Amino acid sequence: MNEHPPDGPAYRPSHWYDAEAGPLVRPYAMTGGRTAPGPSGVRLDLIALVTLAAPQGPEPAEESLLGPEHRALLALCRKETQSVAELAADADLPVGVVRVLVGDLLEAGHVVVSRPVPPAQLPDEIILREVIDGLRAL
Repeated sequence: MNEHPPDGPAYRPSHWYDAEAGPLVRPYAMTGGRTAPGPSGVRLDLIALVTLAAPQGPEPAEESLLGPEHRALLALCRKETQSVAELAADADLPVGVVRVLVGDLLEAGHVVVSRPVPPAQLPDEIILREVIDGLRAL
């Protein structure tokens, strides 16, 4: 059996197939051409934490209706709460794609996203040092 692809103009290697990885899916195909998460325009930072939503009220949309990438992200969230960056790395997907997919899951009620605390709302370093000094004095 010939292991080499045939030569000639009738055969053109497909740039949609990688011999080692298998068929390639373009990121815009996974998100339906969208580049922003959902109509609500939620902003998902890299360190935003994604957790499975506790079932409350009406049931979230059936998981069987979700795409394979959505289901993969849900499976990762079942194991533990993860940041958007961790989900992207573990699912081997671009961060932009994961942001759109997490936005879909958020709007469907499958996940809850905890956004990071803005730096302006964090306690001042001087106050923290005074607390540490006070604790050491005890």
